[in-house]
Amino acid sequence: MEKYYIEYLVKGKYFTSRSLDTAHFSVKKEASGGRTVMKLCAKEPLTIKKFQVIIPYGYNSSNRIFVNGYQSWTDSREYFIDEKMSELSRFTEFYVKTPVVQKIGIGKSGDYFICKYPRKKGVFYGWSYGYVRTGNKIDLIGSLNERCGFTIIRFDVNNQHIILEKELQGVEFTGETLIADYAVISKEYDAAFDEYFEMMGVKCAQKEKKCGYTTWYNYYGGITQDIVVRDLESLSKLDEKVDIFQIDDGYQKAIGDWLETKTEKFPDGMKKIADEIHKKDMLAGLWLAPLAVTKESSVYKNHKDWLVHDENGNLYVAGPNWGPFYAIDIYNKDAADYVRNFFNVILNEWGYDMVKLDFLYAACVLPIHNKTRGQVMCDAMDFIRDCVGDKMILGCGVPLMPAFGKVDFCRIGADVDLTWIRRKNRIREDVSTPNTVNCTVFRRHLNGRAFLNDPDVFLLRDTNTNMTFEQRELLAKINSYFGSLLFVSDNVEDYRDEQMKVFLNTIRKKEVKIINAEFAAPHILAVECTVDGVKETFKFNSETGKVC
Repeated sequence: MEKYYIEYLVKGKYFTSRSLDTAHFSVKKEASGGRTVMKLCAKEPLTIKKFQVIIPYGYNSSNRIFVNGYQSWTDSREYFIDEKMSELSRFTEFYVKTPVVQKIGIGKSGDYFICKYPRKKGVFYGWSYGYVRTGNKIDLIGSLNERCGFTIIRFDVNNQHIILEKELQGVEFTGETLIADYAVISKEYDAAFDEYFEMMGVKCAQKEKKCGYTTWYNYYGGITQDIVVRDLESLSKLDEKVDIFQIDDGYQKAIGDWLETKTEKFPDGMKKIADEIHKKDMLAGLWLAPLAVTKESSVYKNHKDWLVHDENGNLYVAGPNWGPFYAIDIYNKDAADYVRNFFNVILNEWGYDMVKLDFLYAACVLPIHNKTRGQVMCDAMDFIRDCVGDKMILGCGVPLMPAFGKVDFCRIGADVDLTWIRRKNRIREDVSTPNTVNCTVFRRHLNGRAFLNDPDVFLLRDTNTNMTFEQRELLAKINSYFGSLLFVSDNVEDYRDEQMKVFLNTIRKKEVKIINAEFAAPHILAVECTVDGVKETFKFNSETGKVC
């Protein structure tokens, strides 16, 4: 029988309860067909510090536990029940939370200021949904609505229970409010996720797997019109069709000023680049971080009132990138009009077909306007989809559930590094090939249900990389088998015959069905699949990139 634990404040006084009916509130609960809906009826204004539903669960040694990280870049994978969850070292956690570093913004992309790490073997937590697997059967527990607040799913093997917890900081509740809506589904892996997405009413917007190119992982911010035209020309000569050519960060004068181009780097402007891409029979993609603003931007200099402020009225740093950056408040009408206008120009005047929208988590770095972080993020994704219309969106750096059905493609792992080495004392959202490979494998259930998965790029070039060719080839294979957006950042004209063969085979449209993918031993991933109807099995070490 499930139990409850609630911590809350009324008129500044602190209370706890293990009941759904108190002097200050009651909770209406309706349960049917594996779905539970809970509505809070506040008898007087109150704030909730913690709201938990504690569900008994009998774990056994054959179980594997999947936890979904906070956002696109957060490491997410299955665990053996006696493992200790991936987490920050105590030193890194202390460093991230120091006042000086908080002002820089390190760690704001993750959940370090929201959740406390368990730091115990057999205790795990994730966001929005998770499961316990035995063979091919899973017991899935997942939120069906994050608009009422993000959901934290905790798996406690030691105490034999699962805890569903709502993140409700910063909101004063009055009257009747939806507080939780979740499902518990016990079926085989694919059938369980099919039912979960059917219950949410979410459908994948994009059906066609695509391949393409992005400038970022070779040139980073050093792109120029000449580089773009050269690499575009190289791709256009291939026998295999390339679908999308994407311009990444580096074309704009400042983060936040998306219509002001660096004319010394792109003298003919961004519309001209889109036209050139279309002439080569490819879709034109453009990167931007639509909710991010730096001090160098005109927005910051002239419209600080458009940005997210904390409860004391101070500008709130959303992240350290670009030294650091701030977030646009989507509820500010003038700011929203500004965002809508630059999307209109980029998509309808410049003619871009897809926008890669990065650092989207910035929308909900704080609960604002008496709304939970979950509601803010859901509202932000609704707003962005409305701005973009029927053009394509590649989401990135976003809490995943609010993006379900709202983006065509979505990054489901960290940025790929130029080496296959796990860097120590880093946040869980940091650049990491091992982490993104694990995410690619274990978030595969989202592919074709929530959106089409973007596993990030594969790299085959010999220069500007520290991976062996065998590691590069393995990464290309993993992306091809598990992903649906296959991007490279190489000038393919420089490829040797062997590299070109791997590249063309990677982007070739093929029918892949994953039968099973799991850790056969710590770090050893075993994959069983069919490719165009032919069965294949392989193993590799996700930490080293070596085939077993």
